[in-house]
Amino acid sequence: MARDERGVTPQSEDFSSWYNELVTKAQLVERGPAKGTMVIRPYGYRIWELVQAELDRRIKDTGHENAYFPLFIPESYLRREAEHVEGFSPELAVVTHAGGKELEEPLVVRPTSETVIGEMMAKWISSYRDLPLLLNQWANVVRWELRPRLFLRTTEFLWQEGHTAHADEADAMRETMQMLDVYTEVARDIAAIPVVPGEKTPGERFAGAVKTFSIEGMMRDGKALQAGTSHYLGTNFARAFGIEFSNDAGQRELAHTTSWGMSTRMIGGVIMTHGDDKGLVLPPKLAPYQVVIVPIARGDQGEAVLDAVKTLAARLKAAGIRVHVDDRPQVSPGFKFNDWELRGVPLRLEIGPRDLAAGTVLMAKRLGDEGKIAINLDDAPTTLAAALEDFQQFLLQRAIDFRESRTVTLNSWAEFTEVVATGWARTLHCGQPECEDDIKAETAATPRCLPAEAPAESGSCVRCGAPSSYGQRVLFGRAY
Repeated sequence: MARDERGVTPQSEDFSSWYNELVTKAQLVERGPAKGTMVIRPYGYRIWELVQAELDRRIKDTGHENAYFPLFIPESYLRREAEHVEGFSPELAVVTHAGGKELEEPLVVRPTSETVIGEMMAKWISSYRDLPLLLNQWANVVRWELRPRLFLRTTEFLWQEGHTAHADEADAMRETMQMLDVYTEVARDIAAIPVVPGEKTPGERFAGAVKTFSIEGMMRDGKALQAGTSHYLGTNFARAFGIEFSNDAGQRELAHTTSWGMSTRMIGGVIMTHGDDKGLVLPPKLAPYQVVIVPIARGDQGEAVLDAVKTLAARLKAAGIRVHVDDRPQVSPGFKFNDWELRGVPLRLEIGPRDLAAGTVLMAKRLGDEGKIAINLDDAPTTLAAALEDFQQFLLQRAIDFRESRTVTLNSWAEFTEVVATGWARTLHCGQPECEDDIKAETAATPRCLPAEAPAESGSCVRCGAPSSYGQRVLFGRAY
């Protein structure tokens, strides 16, 4: 299919090519010089800053404090929790030489920080009065990826990781579920991604966790994206690192710990949930520019139009709208329209001499069949704020409708194999790891989660026919 240099491969032709082309052409990211690394460009980083601000506010509102822990972790720390080191061993980057000589002990470049934070928690906690300890870190982590994909799986990525310690299981589980709810809210209300929260099966748990919970979003190719996780770690890490406290009776107990994280993978989720063949479609709450104004005038008329545009931009900015004026003289209005369509700006405004004389401005939405709408210039801040809110809700409902159209409740293996090729299956499963492995080998589908709001149900496993073991249906799908 012929395309100009700004175009992207249609999703229906090759979704993977569409994604790989779009993230670079929309100026979000570039591949880094080392395999699996990425350079996040300003436009892409601004999206991350907006995610970060919304999430950081909620983290602090729930009583957590930000801290920072070292990038390098002694290898022996990871080995203290056997399941943890086994789970991460294939992904570890290890420093063996520094300062011109071999190190006495290799240092692991952090894949996650449970171990080093556990060591500090053991120093800081002595009494029940020190609990709960609620920490969060904004940082980078390194996990060596054999098949990297920008934003989704890279050797180095940015994230936040929360780590907390509690007096008992009940309080730790409240924390685990509270943060899952926070992630669900950010995904739904900010990114307009209608995720399904739920518990992971034992085979999909975080290494060293007692329980793992995730939020799962459906991308426009029908695959799932795990967009955030929250783990109840029990006393596994407390035992390994000596995180103990004296209870109110003076007896020593192990603390119960949790960890939870959301990363720059969320940007990939936004791209694949909302994007189309024309490029990005950004939800207004995460758009670096919510409104772009394109002045259309030349010569004597140009100065008056540009003055009016600058005045309008200042009014929109004062109303809390992120606005950008595209007054590049070297490119045509048509190029600008296509450029901002590719980059996913929710609303575009055009204003020329006739519009100015009429006291109006033309508004075009990134999606929708209304075409260009003339709006009153005097009322523009109020009108555009309402239009942005409507567009945010439109994207959320569109994503909900798409997910429901691709999710099927079923009981037969033949139907299962057909459904997971393009979407998700709600089905019963025996819970045996061997059966999970068999399903994955046959269809590439994995159990995404046990949906939190699923009704109680029992019956036979869709694959092997053995009795189901979870008391509810499991959500299966292919995943990134």
